[in-house]
Amino acid sequence: MKTILVVGGAGYIGSHMVKMLLAADYYVVILDNLSGGYRDAILGGDFVFGDIADRQGLERLFSGYSFDAVMHFASFIRVGESVQNPRKYYQNNLAATLNLLDAMVTHDVKTFIFSSSAAIFGEPQYFPLDEKHPKQPINPYGLSKWFIEKILVDYDQAYGLKSVCLRYFNAAGADPDGQLGERHDPETHLIPLVLEAASGRRESVMLYGQDYDTPDGTCIRDYIHIHDLCQAHLLALEQLLTGADSTAYNLGNGTGFSVKQVIDVAKKVTGQSISVVMGERRKGDPAALVADSKRAQAVLGWRPKYAGLATIIAHAWQWEKRYADSTMELDNM
Repeated sequence: MKTILVVGGAGYIGSHMVKMLLAADYYVVILDNLSGGYRDAILGGDFVFGDIADRQGLERLFSGYSFDAVMHFASFIRVGESVQNPRKYYQNNLAATLNLLDAMVTHDVKTFIFSSSAAIFGEPQYFPLDEKHPKQPINPYGLSKWFIEKILVDYDQAYGLKSVCLRYFNAAGADPDGQLGERHDPETHLIPLVLEAASGRRESVMLYGQDYDTPDGTCIRDYIHIHDLCQAHLLALEQLLTGADSTAYNLGNGTGFSVKQVIDVAKKVTGQSISVVMGERRKGDPAALVADSKRAQAVLGWRPKYAGLATIIAHAWQWEKRYADSTMELDNM
């Protein structure tokens, strides 16, 4: 049985990944400081409370286990916050990740799965975005991800540390079994915001701009179901564990959906009215972001299982209803 360290395994993507690894018969160790995750989102494995900024803590952890691979989901992810407070992002996403990589080198752990981002590309120069698209990040969040990708190339050459960087576009949806879902605080992602408005946990959802060069005037984004995203990670992990070279993949559906489409489909799925407030464009929001995932499909053999927008929203709605109900119960106690 291979032993996998999942850093940030109590968060949205990390917790879904832990569940999938356990189902695939891996021995899983979770390291999380619970700053953005939840202890009850960890459905098994060994939980270790800690932070990758703590070098001594990492030394104790790596001395106590023999890891076959490390999966990293512990980055800060809010683009706007990264502009306002770049130090926070460079300290955690860059400096602390270097601590993790150094612990791996010291303890001869040679397999690393890195949660990267489409933010490394910056303003799109063509669509859909493939792996060869120029990397020109326009905010500290994107820069922090791109810096790590470049560092991983050097660590491969110098220390033999093999890695796969997976560039997400828009992770969405929830565990099809209803056990896990998205609960950021504050929430910034469109689909959960829309569903919070549908469930009554939020008065309305803001629509930022209606005059983009798209069919309905609103931004188009590529939403990938959380299950499909984690499946790609599992395939990448197995690829590395069988001796493959370091590489990177873009992950998305390859199909874009506009903000208005998301809201319209959410109304149909939930059967609820959703109040929409019209706002101005946000600075730096491109009209469209759509992934070219052909390479992941060809090399990893990856096929998105839940590609339909209605399915993505239905699974997220299943979670939102459960979470909204539990929140109301606590409020009434």
